[in-house]
Amino acid sequence: MATEAFEEIAETFDFLDDWEDRYRHVIDIGKAMPPLEEAFKVPATKVDGCASQVWIQPHIDGQGPDAIFTFRGESDAMIVRGIIAVLHALYSGISVADVLAVDAPAEMARLGLNEHLSAQRSNGLRAMVERIQKLAAAANAAG
Repeated sequence: MATEAFEEIAETFDFLDDWEDRYRHVIDIGKAMPPLEEAFKVPATKVDGCASQVWIQPHIDGQGPDAIFTFRGESDAMIVRGIIAVLHALYSGISVADVLAVDAPAEMARLGLNEHLSAQRSNGLRAMVERIQKLAAAANAAG
């Protein structure tokens, strides 16, 4: 149920044999993301549970389960910024109902990230996914 953008990342990961190359690719896609304006780096958008500074600023177009979910995000750590970019590819542009249906751990496992992230980074990833799902659940319920 992954988006086309996430499938492209998964295909690239299949092509890259070495974890160092995959790690570098995650950092590169993070660098390609537009920065989040300082005005959005506030406590309301900060993700708790991450060792790094992480902000996720959602945008929901419409109401109810068919509302389209997108977000912008940023981190002060390059690898985490890349993980945000991967999550952006996984979640952005789909309905809030579909966001709630995404099995993020399974999708991320396809990339092999689970085995190559430190415990702190894994906890941060889980916190980011929980924040995204909480935002989508609130939008879903508001309809």
